[in-house]
Amino acid sequence: MTSALAKIFSVSRSGTKVITPALNVLNQRLASSGSKDGYIYVNDTDPSMVSKDITDRAAQTIFLTELIRGMGITLAHIFKEPATINYPFEKGPLSPRFRGEHALRRYPSGEERCIACKLCEAICPAQAITIEAEERADGSRRTTRYDIDMTKCIYCGFCQEACPVDAIVEGPNFEFSTETHEELLYNKEKLLNNGDKWESEIAANIHADHLYR
Repeated sequence: MTSALAKIFSVSRSGTKVITPALNVLNQRLASSGSKDGYIYVNDTDPSMVSKDITDRAAQTIFLTELIRGMGITLAHIFKEPATINYPFEKGPLSPRFRGEHALRRYPSGEERCIACKLCEAICPAQAITIEAEERADGSRRTTRYDIDMTKCIYCGFCQEACPVDAIVEGPNFEFSTETHEELLYNKEKLLNNGDKWESEIAANIHADHLYR
């Protein structure tokens, strides 16, 4: 069939399309493939009426051989190691690059890392981050407001990549479902609490991935 169609659209050296010979070849292919009225039937043929085939079909119906075969497959899988885990009591491994719930980190001294450069706010494609900042007495800039609308976030990780001090990160936590929309509007206090809670895991993930950043 493919070669016949190829011949239809082939072009001779003189530039004329070879149509008639190709159509003859196509008709021969259709005739040899058991077609009727120019159509090729792809549905199952009528059941064979040979005595052996009739006996086999009757045996399958009477003795439920297909049902027994299916139950055998089911019983065989009972004794095999399961392909799933017993979540939430068992959890699979997570990549160091896993992007979960957001968190704001602190330095070991307890000082917050964020320097209010607003690069994360500028790069966020979903415009989910809102930052307000002011200058402190010592001349440093710190945020007075750091909000993330988690219902807008697409977890692209751009905020984490743009941050020059690794302040805003996406941690390993993926279990933070809520019952209300308001609970997904994270403020600075919530983000800092997340950072304090997951600091050890976040630091380990950043260290494991630092060669590739």
